[in-house]
Amino acid sequence: MEFLVKKSLRQPLTDVGLLVMRLWAGGVMLYAHGWGKLMTFGEQIERRAGFLGMPGELAATLLVFSEVFCALLLALGLATRAVAVPLFITMMIAAFVAHGGDPFRDKELALFFGTAYFMFMLTGPGKYSLDHLIEKKWKRRA
Repeated sequence: MEFLVKKSLRQPLTDVGLLVMRLWAGGVMLYAHGWGKLMTFGEQIERRAGFLGMPGELAATLLVFSEVFCALLLALGLATRAVAVPLFITMMIAAFVAHGGDPFRDKELALFFGTAYFMFMLTGPGKYSLDHLIEKKWKRRA
């Protein structure tokens, strides 16, 4: 169905699509999942004690790091491929460990987010990102 979109518009539309998905996948993770965990960090330590054999402090720190800081960087398009890795891992742990014995509907959101983060590991952020601006600046200096 490529014939439906002019060839000259394909890359710009792809870049807009990546921007929208980055803002959504990063912004929603930060707002709906990470921010609350950051604000209740002490409780998160207690809840995560012994998770995957880790001390609660480490498990909570890794979770907040991923869902707050990595999500923010993803939304901004900064170090996109790198920050997509911990986000992807976090979602796979959520789907297959935290919700391992749960029905599919309880894993679905984590799997959807995980798929989005995997996509950014493969594609990068697109043109409308801080990564692109930095790369452009470095190329001018070279």
